Formats: sequence, structure tokens, C-alpha cells
Amino acid sequence: MKKVVLAYSGGLDTSIIIPWLKETYGYEVIAMAADLGQGEELAPLQEKAIKSGASKLYIEDLREEFLTEFIFPTLKAGAVYEGDYLLGTSFARPLIARRLVEIAEKEGAVAIAHGATGKGNDQVRFELSVKALNPDLEIIAPWRIWDLKSREDCIDYAEARGIPVPVTKDRPYSMDRNLWHLSHEGGDLEDPWNEPKRDLYLLGVSPEDAPDEATYLELGFEQGVPTTLNGEKIAPVALLETLNEMGGKNGIGIVDMVENRLVGMKSRGVYETPGGTILYMAHQALEHLTLDRLTLHYKEQLALKYAEIVYDGVWYSPLREALDAFVNVTQKNVTGIVRVKLYKGNCTSAGVKSPYSLYNEAYATFGEDGVYDQKDAGGFINLFGLPLKVRALMEKESGLRK
Repeated sequence: MKKVVLAYSGGLDTSIIIPWLKETYGYEVIAMAADLGQGEELAPLQEKAIKSGASKLYIEDLREEFLTEFIFPTLKAGAVYEGDYLLGTSFARPLIARRLVEIAEKEGAVAIAHGATGKGNDQVRFELSVKALNPDLEIIAPWRIWDLKSREDCIDYAEARGIPVPVTKDRPYSMDRNLWHLSHEGGDLEDPWNEPKRDLYLLGVSPEDAPDEATYLELGFEQGVPTTLNGEKIAPVALLETLNEMGGKNGIGIVDMVENRLVGMKSRGVYETPGGTILYMAHQALEHLTLDRLTLHYKEQLALKYAEIVYDGVWYSPLREALDAFVNVTQKNVTGIVRVKLYKGNCTSAGVKSPYSLYNEAYATFGEDGVYDQKDAGGFINLFGLPLKVRALMEKESGLRK
């Protein structure tokens, strides 16, 4: 019997894909659930996958790899998609796909299946990753094949086969959770005019419900990578779990946005990224202290392309590797400590220091100094503004300017 390895989450789509694969292809279905920090969501999966018809379930703890090999490189690049989205789903898919390929090769499977819809970005991210890692594997995308047309159809399909799913017709949100974020789509959110309901948030509270007093913390970075919290060394997973808790309590990291999907349509999503928001803000504050103007401004341009690469699912590409090489050079001196203030949805820098700081008070002071000759500025402005002056003289002499 041929085997297929399914990216399994225990959610609505992947729950019904197991029996559908068996009924449609007659394949043995091996499920793989990636532990990326979903927490309690993983507990019932073993029993549920087997009852749904899978021959076995792999539960793979990929949290450390997720942070060190995917999240931290993206953080160092400063990559944010369309100004708001911190790419929580986007960079999880290449990691999941890599493990799917590894298990497929180990099990001798001929195909990989996923539950991404034909309207979304995840289908591209999964399939480009598989093609890059093992182009011989067949890819099965049920949402592009079966007759089910809606989430309501899927719920009916599951109920007819006695498969419990964590979705009801009263709360039909599509959610993706990992150590970095929690996303919400669908249901009443499909109308951009609808404000998210207060009970939507699961990682934290809305800013209105946050404490009336600020929370302070200190993050330490070494070459762009967060390594300490409040002066103590801390492992990556523990760090993000702690920041998620602290940020969530203060209403940090809630983003409601309409984004441009790779497949061409706009979609509306609500994202909770408390710990990630803190890390991005702190990392940026440290870069502002330690990077020269030319490098910082060029890196900001690169960050847009890096975010697009991650969002589009082209993680396993020469361009991403090349950009990482550039980013790693820029991070050599991004070492120091950032004091962070959390207050009712706001995350701000309350102090920053580094042994590689390029801030020099002797030059920047408004008081008397003995190192900066202000007369030099006149010549600088004359040379810098010379093209503007020459153009203005030409317009005056030619009659273009009256």
C-alpha cells in the first residue's frame, strides 16, 4: 500500500483529510504534527489522529529550530510584511515542510498532503518547500480537488464520520497558533468593517483591559540575537514564552490588517504576536544605536524584500541565503541591552546601551563642545545643495522661473 504523509494539526481541515485520503486514494495515511508551541492543542492529537484513520502520528518538537533557524534570522533582517505582519504563519511552513519531507523519506512515502486551501498562501509555501527539498514527492492538496466548498461543508463531513473538530458554525474562525503568534481569519472578520470581538483574543487581552501600570523589562542581544532577560541568560523557547505572557497581559502585539495575499486577493486577518512585537521593537532600538546611517537605510530596503521572500514561501532559495549573509555582517555589533516599557498595547524603548554604540554625546550635545566646528556645516551645505542651486540658476536664465 502506498503511503502519504499529512501535515496534521487536528483542526477542521486536516481532521477530515485523513478519511478523505483513504477513501479517495486508498493510501496509508501517516500524520505529522509539528510542535511549534501550540501548547495544549497537541495533547489530544495522538488519539484523535488514530481514530480519524491515520496509521500513526509523529509529533515533532521543532520549537528550538523554529526560533533559531527561522524566526531569529527574520528578526535580524527586520522583515515585516506590509508594515504590520510579523510573518508568524509564513516562516513556520518551510520548517514543517522540511520535516514532512524527512519523514516521507524515512517511511518510503510517495506523497505529501496538506490542508491549505486553494485561495491561500500556505499552499504555495508548503509546495515550494517540498519541490526545493525533494522534487520527486507527489503533492496532494485536497482543497483543490474535493467537492467540499465551505467550512460548513467540512463540519458536516466530519459530523457524518464521527470526527470531532474544534470548530463550530457559531465560531467558524480559521486559526493558526505557534510560539510566535496566533492568527484569526474567517467568520465575521471577513467584513473589514467589523471590529474584532473582545473575546477573540487568546494570547492576551485587549489594550483596554490591560493593567493601569506599566511593565518594564530588559532584553540583552548578542549580534542581533536575544540572549538575556532582565540580566539573566535564558534559552530561546523560554524567552519567547515569557515575553508572550508579559506582552499578552499588557495588550501588546494585536494587529488587525487587510493584506495582499500572494495569490492575488486581499484578506483580512487579526494577529496576536505579543513576544514577537517586543523583540522587533527592542532589536530595532539597538540597531538605531549601533548601525551607521548608510547601512541602516540600505538594510531597511532589504527588509522589504526579505519579508516578501518569507511571505511568498521562497525560503529555500539562493536569494534568501545571500540576504542572510548580508544581514549577519550588519549584526556583528548589534550587541547590547534595551529597556522596554509595556503599557496598554504600547511597546516602547525606555533606554538602550551598547559597547558598540555610535552615539557620541560629545558630538551630539546641545551644550558647549570642543570637537565639532559648526563653521564646517556651511561648506557642507554649499556642496550638498549645489545641484539645486545650479538648476535654479538655469531655470532663472532660461525664463522657466519668473
